[in-house]
Amino acid sequence: MNPQKIAVLTDSCADLSPALIGSAPVYVVPLKIICPDGEFDDGVSIFSGDIYARQAAGQLPKTSLPDGAAIEAVLRRIHADGYEKVIAILLSSGLSGTYNMVRVLIPAVTEAGMELKVFDSLSGALGEGSLVLQTVLDIQSGMSWEELTERRIPTLIRNTFPFFSVDTLEYLMKGGRIGKISALAGTMLNIKPLITFSEDGQLQSIAKVRGRKAVADKLLSLVREKIGDHKRYNLIVANGGAPEEMAELRARMEQEFPHYEHFWEGEMDATLSVYIGPGPLGAGVILLDDETPCL
Repeated sequence: MNPQKIAVLTDSCADLSPALIGSAPVYVVPLKIICPDGEFDDGVSIFSGDIYARQAAGQLPKTSLPDGAAIEAVLRRIHADGYEKVIAILLSSGLSGTYNMVRVLIPAVTEAGMELKVFDSLSGALGEGSLVLQTVLDIQSGMSWEELTERRIPTLIRNTFPFFSVDTLEYLMKGGRIGKISALAGTMLNIKPLITFSEDGQLQSIAKVRGRKAVADKLLSLVREKIGDHKRYNLIVANGGAPEEMAELRARMEQEFPHYEHFWEGEMDATLSVYIGPGPLGAGVILLDDETPCL
């Protein structure tokens, strides 16, 4: 029996480098970054390092949804490449309208002879990216469209837990993405908030530590708590301009949680860097052995 031709569509906030994607059928739509000197495509013509440099110079870049025509062009390319079905896993609707924007295209895609199923990741950065990468693995293993879209991906979304530190809340506040994060007077006290995604996909505070050195310890603690007695899991680490700290954190995670199935790492995208600023360090886990039925 021929395998089902399934492609995966995501956005630039999934933090998937070409090395992570490899030859997998993953198609990425860039979000837009608006700066005083023009509009740029996240991950194509602007990157997180560019955002940090602009912020240091006093600029406050803004973000915008992907271009609708660009999304349609990617879907046409997917069709031309021979794929009959598309799974879209997109940045949390608590932060962006990208999910709703793609969902509106379902009738047009259906009319063109493809199936499109759109999922709100309720996450971002490599939390979102890990969902994409695990979905690719499941497709490659032969999991059916029905199994993927009706049970597997909703279960993965529910069991993906990313955590990351923020050096300052300044950009979240100015960008209007403060969500459910308590406005800590952190910089004066050297308090570093740790953030995750709430059940509705907004950002929320989960912990706070004093000083940068305590961040990695707390990230490990949060991952440890989520893993608990679970036997099957993937691990993730990410950073925004802190690659050495990320490497150290990864080494500690590999030592403490050696039974992971996959371990992915990435660099923060430009879009989320607009709101988070420089220096974030992230870690997370995606649990694979929770088979509780969806309600």
